[in-house]
Amino acid sequence: MLLIVAGAGSVACDPAKTGSARASGSAAPGAAVPKAAGGQPARFAPQVVKYATAAGIDPQLLMAILHNESYKPHDSALERAWQKLKPDSAFGIANMHRAAFDEAKQGRDFADRDWHDLPDDPDLAIEAAAWHLHDLARQLPAKWAGALTRNELLALGYNAGAGNMSAFARGVQPGSQASSYLDRLHDNWSRSGREVQG
Repeated sequence: MLLIVAGAGSVACDPAKTGSARASGSAAPGAAVPKAAGGQPARFAPQVVKYATAAGIDPQLLMAILHNESYKPHDSALERAWQKLKPDSAFGIANMHRAAFDEAKQGRDFADRDWHDLPDDPDLAIEAAAWHLHDLARQLPAKWAGALTRNELLALGYNAGAGNMSAFARGVQPGSQASSYLDRLHDNWSRSGREVQG
């Protein structure tokens, strides 16, 4: 179980209990993040724009999330070897867990695809991430408490699950892990905007 927020309003993220799948398996706070490990998400800008637009999601947000998730090497052989050691690990350049992928593909043109395809198919990983963000956006309330923006809430939902996103929307303050994810999102924001604008 991963504790996402701190203080009196703490929320524990357990997708199996909340029914909300987390997409990413981000690095622990303070962990060393190799700069070039993820394989330069900028090269996927055309796919990011295409799939984000189709899903009604801000392409800059999707690109920034790909940068956030680029902390680990996205090599299919390495991912498959790691998955044998840690079956609940995340796959693909968008670092997506099986439950999140299986939810996102329902009724979509990639419904016949399998989570195991993600390490070998960056287009599929980006498309699934875009539709997962679309589905998270549909779960946001019309108005929310606090200063977090829609894109920040969606990024937190991508990382920590819909249940935690809803808690943050109610005004629960993000804890250290969620704050770290947002800090990285902010660090990646400007360059992500430049990359998707071509």
